[in-house]
Amino acid sequence: MPHLTRTGTARRTSGADQLGFGVPGYAHPLLAPTEWAELTRPGTPLHWAVLNIDAGPGARPDPHCLEAAGRLRNARDRAVRSGAAQDTVRAGAGRLLGHLDLAFGNRPFGELVADAQSFLDWYRVDGFYLDHCPAERADLPAVRRLTSTLAALLDGGVDHGGEEAGSGLLVLGHGTHPYPGYAETADQLVTFSGAWTDYRWSQVAEWTADYPPGRFAHFVHGVPRTHLEEAMRIARWQGAGTIFFTDRTVRSHHGGQTDPFAALPGYWDEIVSRIGPGISE
Repeated sequence: MPHLTRTGTARRTSGADQLGFGVPGYAHPLLAPTEWAELTRPGTPLHWAVLNIDAGPGARPDPHCLEAAGRLRNARDRAVRSGAAQDTVRAGAGRLLGHLDLAFGNRPFGELVADAQSFLDWYRVDGFYLDHCPAERADLPAVRRLTSTLAALLDGGVDHGGEEAGSGLLVLGHGTHPYPGYAETADQLVTFSGAWTDYRWSQVAEWTADYPPGRFAHFVHGVPRTHLEEAMRIARWQGAGTIFFTDRTVRSHHGGQTDPFAALPGYWDEIVSRIGPGISE
C-alpha cells in the first residue's frame, strides 16, 4: 500500500537528501530579471530551469531570452572548468529546458517537434519540459513516440558543454502520479504540482520505490516559511530529488490567474541555504 508521507515505516534516504531546484517557469526575463540572475549565482543548487516564451519558443528568437539562456550556459561552463567546491551542483546540472505544452495529449506531434527544433536552434537548450503531460496508460505510446523523437533531436547536435551525446534531459510534467510505464520514457517525472494544503497530506505511489529520488520532482505553492522543514521532509520521504517550494499562491488577476512559480519565493535565500551549495548528483 502507498504510505502516507507522515506515517510511513521506511524512509528512503539514498540520494533523497540531495535536494536541488527545478524551476518550472519563471516569468519572461524582461519581467523577472532578478529571478533569472539568481539562477547564475555560484552555489545555487539548480538542477534545471524551464524557458517558456509564449507557451513554447515563440515565433522568433527573443533577445532577452537569448541573453538569459547564454548567462545560464556560461555560468555552468565556468563551474565545470573551475571545479569550485561551491559549484558542485551546477557542474553536474543547471540545465536549461525548453517548454513544450502537450495539452494533455491534444497537441499535434508535428507541432511539438517543430517547437522543440526551434528551442534547439535558437536557445541551445539542454532538454525539454513536457508540460501538461497526460498520465493515463492509453496515452503512453504517443508520449513514448514523442520522447524518443526528442531524444534523437538532442543526440543530433546539442552542445552539452563537453558531455557525452545523449545526455539531454527530458522531464514529464504530469503534476500527479502517472501510469508506471511513463517512468521508462523520460529522465524525470513531476509527480506533484499543487498547493501546500494538499501536499502535506499527500500519498506516494508504491511503484515509485523502484526508482531513485532523482527521477521525481515536486512543485508546491503556498508553503509557509514556518513549514519549510516539513515540506522538505515530505519531499525526501516520498523520494523527490528536485523541488520548487514557494510561499506565493494562485491569485485572480484581471480575469486570469497568477502563476505562483513565476517569481522567487519570499524566502529564497533561506531555502537555498537550507539545501546548501555543496551537493553533488
